[in-house]
Amino acid sequence: MFNWFFFFFCFYQAIDAIDNGINQFDTDKPPKYVNNTHISSRVGRLNLDWTDPDQSPEKENEAFQRAMALAGSEFLESVRFHARSWLPARSIVMECIAERFDIDPSGEIMVLKRFCPWKLHLFELEAELKVEPLIKYVLYGDERGKQWRVQAVAVSPDSFESRKPLPAQWRGLRDDELSKETRISGCVFVHMSGFIGGNQTYEGALVMARAALKM
Repeated sequence: MFNWFFFFFCFYQAIDAIDNGINQFDTDKPPKYVNNTHISSRVGRLNLDWTDPDQSPEKENEAFQRAMALAGSEFLESVRFHARSWLPARSIVMECIAERFDIDPSGEIMVLKRFCPWKLHLFELEAELKVEPLIKYVLYGDERGKQWRVQAVAVSPDSFESRKPLPAQWRGLRDDELSKETRISGCVFVHMSGFIGGNQTYEGALVMARAALKM
């Protein structure tokens, strides 16, 4: 069953706040950039141009009909996305969080049984469920390369800083050189920033995550 109260926060709230002149952030500092691509701006641009010689009610009604079509299409697409993609992904992440201690006694490693958009769900569910300790690494399969990924969880949804990056001595290494350094077979790579790494097998990726926790 679709949760319309939840949908208020992911669709209506921003539109309502913009319409009522409510700032997104509690600060007097000017924004670093202006966003004119959100739905409120796009609807606003459908108003009659002041240069249009025909400002009749009929023309206004035509513009209103175009605005209705745009807003309606956006609304239906958002419902479709959240019903078919976002909410199913939330269920997957919740189940994986519940099983994290079965993966590792630390509770700091989570394995996605099926890849899905997981990052925002993880932060929200950690807060809702009061998860302790926080999850440091997420493992998931890369179907294209038939490999496994070890991804360090960021400190916040919009941050590039990881809670616990993969070890510095692993970063930038690949294949045999990385396997030699880690003493873990099947290593593929670790990114220069330490936010993600890869292994040829699930078992190897799990060993990498467990080793990284201890370093």
